Amino acid sequence: MTPRDQARIGAFLEAQVAERNAARNTQAAYARDLRDFCDYLKKPLDQAKAGEIEGYLSRCEAEGLAKSTRARRLSAIKQFFRFAYEEGWRSDNPAMRLKGPGRSKRLPKTISVDQVLALAEAARTHGREQDQLRNTCLIELLYATGMRVSELVTLPVAAARGDPEMLLVRGKGGKERMVPLSSPARTALSLWLAEWDARAAELRPKPKFLFPSRSKAGHMTRHRFHGLIKELAVAAGLDPARVTPHTMRHAFATHLLEGGADLRAIQILLGHADVATTEIYTHVLDERLKALVLGHHPLAREN
Repeated sequence: MTPRDQARIGAFLEAQVAERNAARNTQAAYARDLRDFCDYLKKPLDQAKAGEIEGYLSRCEAEGLAKSTRARRLSAIKQFFRFAYEEGWRSDNPAMRLKGPGRSKRLPKTISVDQVLALAEAARTHGREQDQLRNTCLIELLYATGMRVSELVTLPVAAARGDPEMLLVRGKGGKERMVPLSSPARTALSLWLAEWDARAAELRPKPKFLFPSRSKAGHMTRHRFHGLIKELAVAAGLDPARVTPHTMRHAFATHLLEGGADLRAIQILLGHADVATTEIYTHVLDERLKALVLGHHPLAREN
């Protein structure tokens, strides 16, 4: 990658933050995608042609990359070249007419209520005694709120003070939303805060995160929590391949819908900007409506 291309990609990413409030993870993904495209292109970005972008996407498909990954890479390229055209770096936009592979509409993987309860029990009993209160709080909060793992591990401790009935969560793009806490989650939070205060009593400066660590960011990393939930899955007798932080988020949404919650309410709780994102859960609604008709329609009852 040439120094000029590196500088222009940096300017593009800064604009994404300023104009679209792009999340840090989105910036990092776009930076990786554009670097990978530059490595493929082997010449300055202002010389790229539409055919070369198509060739790059074909190579990504041949490598077996998922549709969602290829769609994101094309999105990064299209947005970069639109920005380059608007900034006058190029007189054309070679990616303007390119269409992506679309995204696979796979049903989200989830786990049952009983499996969630087994995971919570493992958090209470597995591992070092001093970590059990923290692990229980992590699992209870995750299932009670459906938070993204990045939202969970970056919770400030100040947001959890005062036995709150709701938590203020900062989501993608810095957007804030309120999420209610269940009784078990509030209990787990209260117990962990007492332990947190005892641990932090001698620390200067005091940690600002609810789940602090020695990481550079000052809080438990996403990678560490991903590994932790796998450990708890094994302790609970569950298949660790089926249990991830995102699986718990899907379980939160699926179980609420199965219990009668409204799709629009789920959208707000999950922090989805567009209800279309939440519509992956409509299979739950379809089953519920089918049971409703079969159970209450007079002709269905007669049959």
